[in-house]
Amino acid sequence: MKKANFLSCLLFFLIMSTNMFAQTKQGADYFKGKWSILLKGTPSGDTRIFFLLENSKDSITGVVQDSTGTDMSKISKVELTDTSATVYFTAWGYDLNLIMNKKDNDHVTGNLMNALDIEGERVKKTQ
Repeated sequence: MKKANFLSCLLFFLIMSTNMFAQTKQGADYFKGKWSILLKGTPSGDTRIFFLLENSKDSITGVVQDSTGTDMSKISKVELTDTSATVYFTAWGYDLNLIMNKKDNDHVTGNLMNALDIEGERVKKTQ
């Protein structure tokens, strides 16, 4: 009887651990990669910038690029949750923060400095 209980418990934990690996990406794993971000309603019109984000010890580092692919700034800090990232950087002479909220596997929404709405899309590698 003890063996049956032990095997039942072992089977249960095996099934539960398998289900844990089937979850969608969250946190640093979700946000790593290249993101095309559209800043809506800037004084000079809608503006597109790119974030190149990579994992670094359960966090994120990277750079911000303009629409031509030229580096504008290094990312100074990132605050992560399972479904959002707040990215801190300097651009156009200002210290800025951009909040990216997970919308689906390849899209984010959010805002820049709690003032301008953003929409973002993961840039997929072409082969």
